[in-house]
Amino acid sequence: MAVRDILILPDKRLRLESKPVAKVDAATRKLVEDMFETMYDAPGIGLAAIQIGEPKRIVTMDLAKKDEPREPQVFINPELVSTSGDKNIHEEGCLSIPEYYEEVERPARVLVRYLDLDGKLHEIEAEGLLATCIQHEIDHLNGVLFIDHISKLKRDRVIKKFTKAAKLGKPAIKSTAD
Repeated sequence: MAVRDILILPDKRLRLESKPVAKVDAATRKLVEDMFETMYDAPGIGLAAIQIGEPKRIVTMDLAKKDEPREPQVFINPELVSTSGDKNIHEEGCLSIPEYYEEVERPARVLVRYLDLDGKLHEIEAEGLLATCIQHEIDHLNGVLFIDHISKLKRDRVIKKFTKAAKLGKPAIKSTAD
């Protein structure tokens, strides 16, 4: 396993649409291990493969609190099958937009279809933080960032801030290997 560098806004790769995983194999499992190690090291509760420069439709998540045992979850080729009409608002952050948080409105409940590490097909109904997090990560797979769900004024401001930092020689990629 290895901790990988996390892409930081304004890295253009964050806007790529990720490709489906054709076969769950040893390389896929190794990538998932690296994603978990990177996510836990950051620390974060979710990570899409594109955030470490791999445009593959893979998401890792762990919503366990710090004092609880880890509950790692893997979603390969996740897709939203359905969403509820009712909405929830959660404060979201992102490892690719460090230390920036904003309230985002999303469907309160979702039905998600995905493959596990054995290539077995599953469906889960999610609500609350799980629903918010899986939607956030699936957005990443589609080249969408959580700031795309906030006002244009706020979005433009945060993009400008991160673009300026990158131009000033601050790292465009957060090194988690330090």
